Amino acid sequence: MDYTPLRRLKNVDKQRVIGGLRKLRTGLLQDVPRKGPGNLLLASWNIREFGGTKYGGRMEDARFFIAECMNHFDLIAVQEVRRDLRALRDVMRLLGPNWDVVFTDVSYAQGGNSERMAFVFDKNQVFFTGLAGELVLPPSKSKVVAQIARTPFICGFQAGWAKFNLCTVHIYYGTGDENPRRVEEIEQTAQLLAKKADDYLNPGRQAYSPENLVLLGDFNIANTGQKTYQALTGAGFVIPKSLQKLPGSNVKGDKAYDQIAFYKEAEGISCDRAGVFDFFKYVYTAADEPAYAELSGATNARNYADWRTYQMSDHLIMWAQFNVDKTDSYLDDVARAEPGLTPAPAPAARKSAKRKSPPGRKTDARKK
Repeated sequence: MDYTPLRRLKNVDKQRVIGGLRKLRTGLLQDVPRKGPGNLLLASWNIREFGGTKYGGRMEDARFFIAECMNHFDLIAVQEVRRDLRALRDVMRLLGPNWDVVFTDVSYAQGGNSERMAFVFDKNQVFFTGLAGELVLPPSKSKVVAQIARTPFICGFQAGWAKFNLCTVHIYYGTGDENPRRVEEIEQTAQLLAKKADDYLNPGRQAYSPENLVLLGDFNIANTGQKTYQALTGAGFVIPKSLQKLPGSNVKGDKAYDQIAFYKEAEGISCDRAGVFDFFKYVYTAADEPAYAELSGATNARNYADWRTYQMSDHLIMWAQFNVDKTDSYLDDVARAEPGLTPAPAPAARKSAKRKSPPGRKTDARKK
């Protein structure tokens, strides 16, 4: 993370941003595991109109806060990136040279809202395999969905020993909790990925090199008892148990909009922890309203509550931690590959012993 641009801010702005960064860093360390070798911290985040201009666009504060949040994860699937990439590029500069991004072109489809989707990743932790593409539905007789409005974006990554082929989506919302178009977009995307699973998964993969096909992003699922959720799981995608227990990912915490689902189930890796990070517990809080009121024009609770979602987002960050260290599995496989080869015993402390002469060799010792 590059904090040097803070020096260019006016003192009053600098102190406000630094105060927010301190609180946010404390919250991230409390609520999310530290990233490091052997684990992958995967996140999905719909950043509201990322690149939009409503309420005058994002303040410098928000750019730093968004970058700080991202910096705590290894790989983030980002939805709702707009045509104007300046906001994304500003955040990438703050993240620093060890970070990279892959993103789609703008969607001009009906309902596409001129949006892009992106994957932001820490190159120290994650390797981009080169797979990148937008999913196009085959011809169908459907009168509801000819193509997904915001084309699903699939990319391949490797973290540690494990490979992840991630497909991120931002499903159509419309009106009503079970909008027919929304249900069918989820259903057709999930079914297409299931049919194409062999294109993204190596059937001969070894236990020490697991591959997983993951569908993640903003599904606009109101709750897990509805057709929208069943359309995802009905195609063979499984949400890890640790993720099923999470509260909603909207600001109120009562909607299951965002999901991270594995085709069939996570193979060869374990989901150690998962959560939803609520950045509004630490920045743009109710207590911060007076400091931002004059700057934003948000002079009452209702306006401020809406305004702050265009600074950060109306979606919280969904994340999951996976153990991707398969070194022991690889060593076991190598040991089994050569007949007669047994693992070397663990080193033991040497014991002093009386030296013996090699067989058949005479010594100078004489009996007296």
